Amino acid sequence: MRNKGKVASWNDDKGFGFIEPCLGGKNVFLHIKAFDQRGRRPEVGNFVNYSLAADKQGRPCAAKVSYDGERKMKAKSGRSSALPMVAIVFLGIIGLSAWMQKIPMLLAALYVVASLITFLTYASDKSAARQGRWRTPESTLHLLALIGGWPGAVFAQQILRHKSSKRSFKVVFWLTLLLNCTVFLWLLSESGAPVKALLVRLTETGLALL
Repeated sequence: MRNKGKVASWNDDKGFGFIEPCLGGKNVFLHIKAFDQRGRRPEVGNFVNYSLAADKQGRPCAAKVSYDGERKMKAKSGRSSALPMVAIVFLGIIGLSAWMQKIPMLLAALYVVASLITFLTYASDKSAARQGRWRTPESTLHLLALIGGWPGAVFAQQILRHKSSKRSFKVVFWLTLLLNCTVFLWLLSESGAPVKALLVRLTETGLALL
């Protein structure tokens, strides 16, 4: 028998929480491993469908959990598929700007390396979430995006389906993306010329040492 309830509490770091049944009764224990698909992390207030089961101690818990209105969520997430193309175009602009010596090569390398590290960090965090291990703090993921790894974060959210639906996370992520792009455009302006010149000198010094 399938039941419907609302996520009443959720500890994202530990991967468990409780469901409040819509028909009333005691809250039901919910673990991340009980979800049929684990690409999306639950949030308090999410409605879910589940079957009742028992853990090793005989306590009631949720099993075969799915989000209520899953098809609607998938259709909504499909509209974000243009974001990876935006990231690709941005990286292309970065590469072209470096080739035309509009920006320092060091800056272009930073975006590539930061994006790769960010993607791998997302992958590691998703693996930890599935296995119930220690999670990467969200502040770390946001910092990586802020320093230039946001294209890698976009690819990870789209390909790995990780951190792609949590609203509070997405709001901060978009702020880091916009802030990073603003700084990049500032470096191309006259007011950012001194900083850009400093990066050029650092790049030349590094190449000379090599």
